[in-house]
Amino acid sequence: MKYYYYPVGLRGTEGDYVAALAGNPNTGKSTVFNALTGLNQHTGNWPGKTVAQARGYYRHRGKTIVVVDLPGTYSLSASSLEEEVARDFICFGQPDVTVVVTDATCLERNLNLVLQILEITPKVVVCLNLMDEAERKGLKLDVNRLAHELGVPVVPTTAHTGRGIEQLKDRIHSVALGEILPRPKPVTYSKQLEEAIHQLETSLERIHTNGISRRWIALRLLEGDYSILDAIGQYSLPDARQEG
Repeated sequence: MKYYYYPVGLRGTEGDYVAALAGNPNTGKSTVFNALTGLNQHTGNWPGKTVAQARGYYRHRGKTIVVVDLPGTYSLSASSLEEEVARDFICFGQPDVTVVVTDATCLERNLNLVLQILEITPKVVVCLNLMDEAERKGLKLDVNRLAHELGVPVVPTTAHTGRGIEQLKDRIHSVALGEILPRPKPVTYSKQLEEAIHQLETSLERIHTNGISRRWIALRLLEGDYSILDAIGQYSLPDARQEG
């Protein structure tokens, strides 16, 4: 059993590994959280924030999995408290796997957050939720093609009925323990933007980023989000997780 220490709000949590739940608002993320954890959950506020925090746990294949339900956000630009909390936990809390919950009826709108998270960490599982609503609307989604294009596991679910939840637990387990090694495909931007990213990445080499992708940091800086540098300074630790 590992004892996880998180500088961004999850303190004193025992479990074999930690899964973060991220996603846009209205994707059924809280329903996925409830389907995973049942009654084994606790709610409160993130320390020093007015943003609600929910965490819980479940047992699967002999392991105890801690689940952290991050605030619903459309991006990780840190333009709101919710985005800041989600960004900092994914970057500095170092979850063993991040589950991005998406709405199968409007997937394109949700992919922006998926791609942003994939620029931070490859340890991602995409939960394609609300499949029942997509089917009622006559939408047909090629789940295998989507998984291939993204380079990470994609699990279709209808969380309120429990459909797909066991498969989701299997994929969370496999990614967290390294049985599946996701290989996200990097997004290639215009030549001018790629040159600017490269220049910033080179400048960032003298900064200790605590393992965070310099390319992702460069992209945030090009968007004018300089708060990421403050966050790196605040949470820069040699190892955010300690065993005890």
